[in-house]
Amino acid sequence: MILDTHLHERTFSSDSKMNLLEMVAEARIKGLDGICITDHDRIGLTRYAAEIARRENYPIFVGVEYLACEGDIVAFGLKELPEPHLPAQEFLDYVNAQGGVCISAHPYRGNSRGLGDELYRVKGLVGVEVLNGSATPEENRRALETCLKAGYKPFGASDAHTTMQIGRYATEIPGYFTTVEELVEAIKTRECRPVYLSGFRPLEF
Repeated sequence: MILDTHLHERTFSSDSKMNLLEMVAEARIKGLDGICITDHDRIGLTRYAAEIARRENYPIFVGVEYLACEGDIVAFGLKELPEPHLPAQEFLDYVNAQGGVCISAHPYRGNSRGLGDELYRVKGLVGVEVLNGSATPEENRRALETCLKAGYKPFGASDAHTTMQIGRYATEIPGYFTTVEELVEAIKTRECRPVYLSGFRPLEF
């Protein structure tokens, strides 16, 4: 499947301009096989997303973009969130204890909302966004270098807040899945490849 693994819906992300039905329609136009809603420190869209996924017959996975002390972390597999703004390692430990997975969001973004070189020190992280649609080419290049050196799985994601941005970057994961549990298992056990929107051409490492 080709998924956009980092999207914000306006109900629980005030900086987003999109509602979920608009997101599904645009994702289909872009050729995405599913989308991931990762609102800021909220998982409140879970029930509604499940309803829309059934009605539209289109996979929607709800995770979270959690702001840890050191920066943002995308996580999947949580039924409830811990207290806000934990240190990154405490949040990673919490997610892993719940059987979930964590991906570093835009680690070298210049607004101090990325883990940066903490990627070399934290334990329990699965992947790194090496292509983030809201990061600069240089920030993405640094993320890719660190990802490869530290041995993480590489991800691509649009970090979209408008429909125009959806699918700019995405992640290809082998197989087909419709639940968050299946997504988590796929991320843990299968190859993850960041791809470009135009033809979804795979990156070459």
